[in-house]
Amino acid sequence: MHNGVSSFNEFIHELSVDSDTSSLEYSSGEDSDGALPASPSSQSSRLSWASASANSECHWTEWITFILWWLIFPLRILLWVPQYFVSLFFKRSSRTTPTSPRRHQHSSRPRISKTNSSKDHDVPNRATDRRRGVIEDLHLAIEICIEAIFDFFHKATHLLLSPSEAFTILLSWFSPSSHSPKRNHSDVSDDETVQTATLGETDPSPTERPIERPTRLYNSMNTDTRTCQDVITELGYPYEAIRVVTSDGYVLVLERIPRRDARKAVFLQHGVLDSSMGWVSNGVVGSPAFAAYDQGYDVFLGNFRGLVSRDHVNKNISSKEFWRYSINEHGTEDIPAMIEKIHEIKTTELKLCQPNVDEEINQEEPYKLCAICHSLGGAAILMYVITRKIKEKPHRLSRLILLSPAGFHEDSNLGFTLVEYIFLFISPVLACVIPAFYIPTRFFRMLLNKLARDFHNYPALGGLVQTLMSYVVGGDSSNWVGVLGLPHYNMNDMPAVSFRVAQHLAQIKHSGKFRMYDYGSRSANMEVYGSPEPLDLGESYKFIDVPVDLVAGRNDKVIRSSMVKKHYKVMRDAEVDVSFNEFEYAHLDFTFSHREELLRYVMSRLLLVEPTPVQLRQTSPKGMKLKKKKKEAQ
Repeated sequence: MHNGVSSFNEFIHELSVDSDTSSLEYSSGEDSDGALPASPSSQSSRLSWASASANSECHWTEWITFILWWLIFPLRILLWVPQYFVSLFFKRSSRTTPTSPRRHQHSSRPRISKTNSSKDHDVPNRATDRRRGVIEDLHLAIEICIEAIFDFFHKATHLLLSPSEAFTILLSWFSPSSHSPKRNHSDVSDDETVQTATLGETDPSPTERPIERPTRLYNSMNTDTRTCQDVITELGYPYEAIRVVTSDGYVLVLERIPRRDARKAVFLQHGVLDSSMGWVSNGVVGSPAFAAYDQGYDVFLGNFRGLVSRDHVNKNISSKEFWRYSINEHGTEDIPAMIEKIHEIKTTELKLCQPNVDEEINQEEPYKLCAICHSLGGAAILMYVITRKIKEKPHRLSRLILLSPAGFHEDSNLGFTLVEYIFLFISPVLACVIPAFYIPTRFFRMLLNKLARDFHNYPALGGLVQTLMSYVVGGDSSNWVGVLGLPHYNMNDMPAVSFRVAQHLAQIKHSGKFRMYDYGSRSANMEVYGSPEPLDLGESYKFIDVPVDLVAGRNDKVIRSSMVKKHYKVMRDAEVDVSFNEFEYAHLDFTFSHREELLRYVMSRLLLVEPTPVQLRQTSPKGMKLKKKKKEAQ
């Protein structure tokens, strides 16, 4: 139905109008007495027939070409039918996509500033509103098929009622002159324009309008493929991407919301199956990254290996070798490389911005760096601080704020226990078959992205999936369905986790200790750690020399509050300056939900670290005497 008229009635009306006009044109061509020109259809048919006769009389090769065209007639029909349906599909998709007229209008608006009222809207809702799901695509495909069938019979009937036009089309198909290239819209370059005039305008002179490009395939997919950079820049914040190379050759992406003259910085590190998108996914109001920037911090967003950037200096590295890493490499390779890059950038920029400021004051850094870490990122940052102190190297951190950190996992549900034993007893076989857990092809990533849209459009289906996923993870009330709809779970890229990382977590849960990766033999552990057993990080909490703030969620069933309290007790026994707080949150609420209470608490802990005081360089006594002599001489 369209404007109260069914498709079938529109079809009958158009058919009658077309048949009347075509029959009039045909009769006018026959009954003309020479005073009036022939109709375009009859004139074109006579020209095409004359050209075909002239070509056939010129040379015998034209007859062979004509016969060959008749022989390949069935093949042309078979090729034309699917091409017609595909072109109709893309035409309908571009016409039904709500972003075609409004997107051009929206793009002409200035960039959204941080003072606009758009702060109250979070990023995921605005992103998912532009996408279709699988069910909507199937519904659209059915409508297109029905419309194509009606259009086919409409055109067939039209050709039967207008023989001249049908004869002209047949001659154009089988005439050798159809080989000649024809200029169409696709041949027009992007710089060319078409002059158009709108009826009713005061100025009748034509205006120039650029030719629009046809809808491309990934646009017709109607999926949100924005990156962290897109989210940050469209909200009016500055952005910078920094390439970081670890000592073992992995290429990481350290993203930044730069405030170059700031003497206080914050480093945010995500958890498992997450990326830097988690820190900006709630928009301006509910995201920790934007809140820290608005408080005057230079914000750095870390990304573990194998997530946003799956790159290596060795371009010929195999997939099995690439994914051969555990949490050890996150804490001893990834985080050290990113923090050393932050140190290099901040010292250089502060030296350029404030050249008269001492580089070090009482052997301290010219800036203060705090870390906010979630889940697996918390375990990795603890490993980093401990191993750096054991190696007697500076860790350059002033405070740790850990949101539901991993490390202790013996208190968990039956589902995690089953996964633990699967990894422990079948790991030698699985490691050879499954190097990592990720969705390898763009098609299946697109399918998952569209299914997430269906979960959002159909609350009953989304509620069922939410209940099933919550049951699998032990009743955790996180918005699992909403997280799947975030931009970083898209068809171009999707977070992954290596097999060894999952195996490392299973080892920690089975042993009941927060320790480094067990390589499976005493000799292998001896070669790496210098002892037959992996390093127990819980027993090494005495090396932590910075304040630590632990935050737990009472509704968190992935890393339960009791396990975060165990971190607190072990740190307190090791005389670490540690605090503990608890909120009514689930596991993903720490990053993917808008929680003002949590943001206020995190910002209050950050403000406890005072920035390094600015101290101007003092000139030497000799310099003072020279200045006095110059003044006296003047």
